[in-house]
Amino acid sequence: MTSTPARDLVARSNKLGSDPRVTNYGGGNTSAKGLAADPVTGEDVELLWVKGSGGDLGTLTEAGLGVLNLARIEALKATYPGVEREDEMVAALDYCRHGLGGAAPSIDTFMHAFVDAAHVDHLHPDSGIAFATAKDGEKLTKKAFGDKVVWVPWRRPGFQLGLDIAAIKKQNPHAIGCILGGHGITAWGRTSAEAQKNSLWIITTAEDYLAAKGKKAPFGREVAKNKALPPAERRAKAAALAATIRGIASHDKPMVGHFTDAPAVLEFLSSANAPKLAALGTSCPDHFLRTKVKPMLVDLPADAPIEKIKQRLEKLHEAYRADYTAYYEKYAGSGSPAMRGADPLIVLVPGVGMFSYGANKQTARVAGEFYLNAINVMRGAESISTYTPISDAEKFAIEYWALEEAKLQRMPKPKSHATRIALVTGAASGIGKAIATRLAADGACVVVADLDLATAQEAAAEIGGPDVAIGLQVNVTDAAAIDTMVQDAVLAFGGLDIVVNNAGVSLSKPLLETTEKDWDFQHDIMAKGSFLVAKATAPVLIEQKMGGDVIYIASKNSVFAGPNNIAYSATKADQAHQVRLLAVELGEHGIKVNGINPDGVVRGSGIFAAGWGANRAKTYGIAEDKLGEFYAQRTILKREVLPENVANAVSVLTGPDLSHTTGLHIPVDAGVAAAFLR
Repeated sequence: MTSTPARDLVARSNKLGSDPRVTNYGGGNTSAKGLAADPVTGEDVELLWVKGSGGDLGTLTEAGLGVLNLARIEALKATYPGVEREDEMVAALDYCRHGLGGAAPSIDTFMHAFVDAAHVDHLHPDSGIAFATAKDGEKLTKKAFGDKVVWVPWRRPGFQLGLDIAAIKKQNPHAIGCILGGHGITAWGRTSAEAQKNSLWIITTAEDYLAAKGKKAPFGREVAKNKALPPAERRAKAAALAATIRGIASHDKPMVGHFTDAPAVLEFLSSANAPKLAALGTSCPDHFLRTKVKPMLVDLPADAPIEKIKQRLEKLHEAYRADYTAYYEKYAGSGSPAMRGADPLIVLVPGVGMFSYGANKQTARVAGEFYLNAINVMRGAESISTYTPISDAEKFAIEYWALEEAKLQRMPKPKSHATRIALVTGAASGIGKAIATRLAADGACVVVADLDLATAQEAAAEIGGPDVAIGLQVNVTDAAAIDTMVQDAVLAFGGLDIVVNNAGVSLSKPLLETTEKDWDFQHDIMAKGSFLVAKATAPVLIEQKMGGDVIYIASKNSVFAGPNNIAYSATKADQAHQVRLLAVELGEHGIKVNGINPDGVVRGSGIFAAGWGANRAKTYGIAEDKLGEFYAQRTILKREVLPENVANAVSVLTGPDLSHTTGLHIPVDAGVAAAFLR
């Protein structure tokens, strides 16, 4: 493929963005300058290709580049009204775009345009930010890099910072880049390869300096009572706390969670200086925009009892909200956006790990990754100096920046089930898979639980991968296995909002041929299994204080006396009454419990494929491949019921439009008069 500035830029960006030492997800931006023909005049015009706002270097494509006319950006210098009004210049970029202009240009576009180099990289490596946040960062930059890298004092990203860096490059012809105080690094080069080489040289030189000159215990002494618990105990404790912490993080608006017990997190939490450093907050704008200015740190030892930690969490939450509200009120002006919520996005528990939160799983996971970056930054800065982030006033100016608010307002409207976490049993095939697929399409995170782990994981991968769906193994007749499933589910996504009791089997036999084993087999999986799943998940729903939904996939047979079907129909009737009983019992916690009564779901059904279809076809005296058609013809609507029809009902029952409905059974049977509820 022919080399072009845009293609070379994408290739360089992907290489840089795929290395976590270089930058974090969505962080940093890169650019290239070059000539291209103007489609109107046919003459060559100098263009700037730059990573668009909100993009990620590691996954960047040409479609994610902003394309601008460089001469028009340069012309903006003549109309620049000064630093007090520099934000006004961002709107002018729309008039500098080349043609349709590609992706929306970011605030850093001016830096890339004004620096006199064909290729520019602005990155957020932990090692570089360690220098940027060191108390004597300017002096250390000179020591570590000589005259090849220049210190730039903190300035909020924008037009003036672009002018500053351009001037510094001009004044320092030997420099290959700079350290941006409180922020990150910028490097440049005549070619794409040279820019990449220079970026990596700054990063590795910073890493080498920290390794050679940094003190061995930058976080201070280890605090024995805060040391990491053994892995199994650690995960069990995290799972026991997950619902409480998610409820805290979701006080103002629902959040999805992520948990990590990475060694660097546990090391930080076991150190003497963790409370002091955590209170200072993060510094790089990319960090605190996703983590809030500071985390909430539990001030109890690792072996503190669960109930004591929960009680303390409630008190710490009150204090955190008061502190954040005071921060907002201190710095907010008449034109500031409204406060976006006072709950923590990062919660740290010594000996256990870090809980992070966001509007979806990816955002929650990335928030945790960014705070891990912040820990690495603090480690580096403390090892050679004193960690000194930008001031709270500057943090507020960026967190509640009008440009940031406009960016948030441009985001698409959340889907109906955004922030909701669903657990579906028997979800690797048939009705269960259709339900899991529909809920994920509606914006939910989904736990695909099934007896067969491999098919559960395959279904989850097909639905959307680990930020959308995970596959877990469970035998719903085994209470211990269910507890393990719930633990894994809440550690994956932070909690639960929707529980769908779908796992089922069936044997079609008349009374005299139905054995005690047949009876127990079906009742254990469906009646007992539903009870065990409800019992194990209800504490999570209750503890979160966020309400929730429990759905039972019962059957038309729960009210219809079909032939040769004693065990199956009786257990479905059991499930149907569990709906009514739990609706009454869980209602005080805002938890809705509803049921769905399908009939004759033949296509895609694991139950029908496992022998139930053959037995029912024999009962009715028809060929098995005609069973779906037979069921359709006996209905009022003469329509075959598909798994997706059941999934649609689950979506409606758990969505926003039926917020006041509980204890209901919805027939999804195309109309069977004998099964009408009365």
